[in-house]
Amino acid sequence: MRISTGQMFQQNTNSILEKQSATNTIMAQISSGKRVNTAGDDPVAAIGIDNLKQKNALVDQFVKNIDYATNRLAISESKIGSAETLISSMREQLLRGANGSLSSVERQMIADEMRSSLEELQSIANSQDESGNYMFAGNKTNSQPFAFNTNGEIVYSGDSGVRKSVVASGIAMATNIPGDTAFMNAANPLGDYGVNYLSSQQGDFTVASAKITGSIPHISDTYRFNFVANGTGVDLEVLSSGGATVKTVANFDPTNAVSFNGIDVKLSGTPTAGDSFTIEPIETISIFDSFSKALALLETPEGTNTSQGKSQLAQLLNDIDSGQNQVSTARGIAGNNLKGLESISTNHLEEKIINTSTLSILEDLDYAEAITEFEKQQLALNAVSSVFSKVGSLSLFDYI
Repeated sequence: MRISTGQMFQQNTNSILEKQSATNTIMAQISSGKRVNTAGDDPVAAIGIDNLKQKNALVDQFVKNIDYATNRLAISESKIGSAETLISSMREQLLRGANGSLSSVERQMIADEMRSSLEELQSIANSQDESGNYMFAGNKTNSQPFAFNTNGEIVYSGDSGVRKSVVASGIAMATNIPGDTAFMNAANPLGDYGVNYLSSQQGDFTVASAKITGSIPHISDTYRFNFVANGTGVDLEVLSSGGATVKTVANFDPTNAVSFNGIDVKLSGTPTAGDSFTIEPIETISIFDSFSKALALLETPEGTNTSQGKSQLAQLLNDIDSGQNQVSTARGIAGNNLKGLESISTNHLEEKIINTSTLSILEDLDYAEAITEFEKQQLALNAVSSVFSKVGSLSLFDYI
């Protein structure tokens, strides 16, 4: 078999180019520190590397979302904690103002102090974040959630929206606490109805509970309870808002509940003839309303020195306790979410460590091995070049 001069030159040229390409590939690997720079370097490893990089990018986004949620919840939890402390202080102020030995001037001083605290509580409920968004407004972050209406009552104009952030695959965590959840929707300690004690009250009693039983159809209305003398004791008359008699109880015994129109009302204490009170449907109570009523009670001439005032004070303390429990529950929600975010963040950190370790195995370069291979390829390239140079210079005329 004869080899032409053209074939010889082509074979040697191809060999040199192949060795140069191999040398350049190793130089690129050494320069980047990566064994796989293109899919052609290792197709199977390249697929794994791409998948791992995508997973790490997703984890990084989850971590950013967690940082955002943690920041929002931490601020909310701190604000709610401040509100909780303030409510405890205001409750103490109310008890201090209810001291029967205080003069009207002293009671007014305590009322003024409580009013300042109520304004501070409102300010906390209207807190804004660094972007100017209202933290406790639900989804209506651009509108102030708590404000006084024309009747001097604090109303909530936000909504119950809970904003969520995706913090892991299939997991979305709440990043806010709506204002109604924290401050407005406390459970009515009486049950389903609220009570209004009237100035005619002389007996020492309070309404312990007023609940819908469900045993018979419930008729919602405002009911009036009148206690009438019968010679040996008192009879009870329950009237509807239209004045119709709904229930009559002869020789009323306060240890027994009064049942009518699907409602059970239980009293604590002993009413006397001439006493009256009304009840009306109330599912939830607001801590703001409770303190507003407490202020009104302290600012009345007699305050808590009357039977009516004492009964109102007992009810207000129960309402405030329920409102404080609601605030504590909201703080607990924020705390639980923060704990959950911390756990998820730890899982992401561990996942990224594993992914990065696997990624290193797949793409990182073994420098010792690469340098050895580089030296081998360079030696081979020099050898091929030398042979090509010598063969290329041969001529038949040299031997004639």
